[in-house]
Amino acid sequence: MSALRPNALDRDRRDRRQAGADARLPLHEQGAGSEIGQLIRDQEFAQFQALIHGEAGIWLAPVKRTLLVGRLSGRLRDLGLASFGEYYERVVADAAERARMLDHVTTNETHFFREPRHFEFLAEEVFPRWRAEAEEGGRPRRLRIWSAACSTGEEPYSLAMALLRTFPPGSGWDLEILATDLSTRVLDLAQKAVWPLEKSREIPEAELKAFMLRGIGPLQGTMKAGPEIRELVHFAHLNLNDAEYPAIGEFDLVFCRNVLIYFAAAAREQVVGHLLEHLAPSGYLFLGHAESLSGTAFPVRSVIPNIYAHRGARTGREAGR
Repeated sequence: MSALRPNALDRDRRDRRQAGADARLPLHEQGAGSEIGQLIRDQEFAQFQALIHGEAGIWLAPVKRTLLVGRLSGRLRDLGLASFGEYYERVVADAAERARMLDHVTTNETHFFREPRHFEFLAEEVFPRWRAEAEEGGRPRRLRIWSAACSTGEEPYSLAMALLRTFPPGSGWDLEILATDLSTRVLDLAQKAVWPLEKSREIPEAELKAFMLRGIGPLQGTMKAGPEIRELVHFAHLNLNDAEYPAIGEFDLVFCRNVLIYFAAAAREQVVGHLLEHLAPSGYLFLGHAESLSGTAFPVRSVIPNIYAHRGARTGREAGR
């Protein structure tokens, strides 16, 4: 790998495939699947609907029937099965295949520095205030961030770049990012930290030059996260739909963006409750642009749209910077 230069982009689609790009697009952008997939019966769809809801908290409305077909038809072909009924029996009996099924059903489209307003809020308000508080002895020089649905890694590595801009190596800060996801497949890709070079367009030029490496030789057409940001990010498997989460501690920032929209109401309420349990008293919860806690019973208040703090906690806008 060599230092990345943003004007040296190779947009060859072959390189995109070599890098293992994994953004799953809506079905209408993928193609509708195979003939076998068109024959899913009402009962079979209902069985998968209930199973996926029970395992992952995701509710597939009837309009998602074609999506389910497109996502799972390949597994039927690979296993030599003649119907979705046979595949359902296989999934119920085989935990490993059940995990593969969930990998295929979940959506993993993501981008670097997605929703820039969130990163501006961190860079302009939160990080400077926390640094000043630490210099005055008002808080420890430690920050923990949880990327609760990290997909192929763009979000946690974006957060790592944002952290190091304010808290560079050698500044005395203990920085940690926990990145979790339901899908073991995307976690494997995220840990490799390699993406198609065309995704460099999503990264601000200063961060691109400072923290990303350009692939050479057999890795030409790709980029890789540099060691400074890779050492901040730790990956783990976690199902947000589980009744209890492992002992992961409290976090100053919790990112769970563009995930809750896929959960049924009861599962969504349970997940938000867990996220708030792991949010530090002075921390912030970040949701996606289409997600809101307004009108809910959760003890939170909106700081800016889609960013929440514990009700009663004093943030910079109340406490001063």
